[in-house]
Amino acid sequence: MLKRIFVILLLFSISYFSHTPHLKVTDPNSWTNPSAWDFNATLWSILHPGSPFYTSYTYGFNLEFILRKIAHISFFGLLALLIYWNFKKSSWRYVKAWVLLACFAFLDELHQAFIIGRDGRIIDVAIDSFGGALFLFLLYRYKKISKI
Repeated sequence: MLKRIFVILLLFSISYFSHTPHLKVTDPNSWTNPSAWDFNATLWSILHPGSPFYTSYTYGFNLEFILRKIAHISFFGLLALLIYWNFKKSSWRYVKAWVLLACFAFLDELHQAFIIGRDGRIIDVAIDSFGGALFLFLLYRYKKISKI
């Protein structure tokens, strides 16, 4: 039961920060900005070929950018582990956890595209999925080494 509560808490935490416009990792005062939906955005305007969803970042490579990507990898890696621990033992447990994580990462980035002051990017889905795969791989290696 506690494992499920931790997954839900982390899902809500990620969603909360995704819903926070003009979020800056380096400025804790920005972590509570009131959100504003972009009511002009539609699913088609976000996902159509050539939309910003598929382009690279428009901001520079600085400390804020690096900390954001580290946060993506860390939070989604931790989420992958929590999802993994909620599945029953099976040979596909790692894959199921990663697929579920990748689906949530996609939905999270899609959600961000509807928030003024945020942008959803497919590259962030890849970074989130990489974080999940990395943490799951490290868990797999740890389990394999600890059996020796």
